[in-house]
Amino acid sequence: MNLAIALWLSQDAVTNGAIYGLIALALVVVFTVTRVIFVPQGEFISYAALSLATLQAGKVPGTIYVLIGGGILVAALDGVAALRKKSLKSLPGSLLANIVLPLAIAATSWWSASRPDDLLLQVVVTLAIVTPLGPMLYRLAFQPVANASVLVLLIIAVAVHYVLTGFGLAFFGGEGVRTHMFPNLQFRVGIFNISGQSIGVIVTSLALMVLLALLFGRTTYGKALRATAINRVGARLVGISYEFSGRLSFALAALIGAVSGILVSPITTIYYDTGLMISLKGFIGAIIGGMTSYPIAVIGSLAVSFLESYSSFWASAFKDSIVFSLIIPVLLWRSLTTHRVEEEDDS
Repeated sequence: MNLAIALWLSQDAVTNGAIYGLIALALVVVFTVTRVIFVPQGEFISYAALSLATLQAGKVPGTIYVLIGGGILVAALDGVAALRKKSLKSLPGSLLANIVLPLAIAATSWWSASRPDDLLLQVVVTLAIVTPLGPMLYRLAFQPVANASVLVLLIIAVAVHYVLTGFGLAFFGGEGVRTHMFPNLQFRVGIFNISGQSIGVIVTSLALMVLLALLFGRTTYGKALRATAINRVGARLVGISYEFSGRLSFALAALIGAVSGILVSPITTIYYDTGLMISLKGFIGAIIGGMTSYPIAVIGSLAVSFLESYSSFWASAFKDSIVFSLIIPVLLWRSLTTHRVEEEDDS
């Protein structure tokens, strides 16, 4: 290995690490607020990338049907809950958010499909399609069993992952796609070639991380999420809705997954099940952060990406095995240094 190869591998590692860092942040947000180890996080990546590629091909993505179907189910559940409580005040808002909004997004996607060269419109429509899927998933799969154990929530998360993967295969097929995003620019600094796509991924990821930091540190909604993550019972006692915090955390996870899918789709070929592999590497970064620390999760994700990048040079056939084996010493160290804490009883 010479210096040029090392710099190229480092550039690849930083670019991938930015994506893994975003995924790790999403997983930490969801886990700290809801105690869900969110296995389906990768489906947001795949759905966003495949939806964008479909729009660029002048077609309407199948995720529209997932969005509309999910909205109908959520509206039905909210309607049943309102009838049981004999309070119909929340129904108009639920119908607006779960029926009218998805239909409006569907109409916009039809219009966007007729404009395959309008990149900005396609990106906005893709985000609008994928992001609402997060709170819908929480309402349908996790909110009814919010007080269940972490193991039960994990089993449900795995089941949701398989359902979404099946939808991905049904709507997009088994062929991989790439999208056209950033201009094909090249910057040369000495012997170091920097691609415009890599710069776009890194800058966008850093900007989103800064926005998340501002959200958690400066806004009421972010402080509500932090309060729920620290003490769910205490947050509920001071008027913070646990259901709202859960939906907001899933919405953030879906938004982060959608942005990650859009960023990574020009760099690598995306299939209906590619998101799982990407999210697993972000999960290792989150585990290094103890599923609680955002900065350490990002640093851990960078470590994972550098290990993956250099492993692909020295032992490409075993790079995934090497990367996933990193979780073993981390879990062993945490099991020896962390005292077991009983889960909160919300009953």
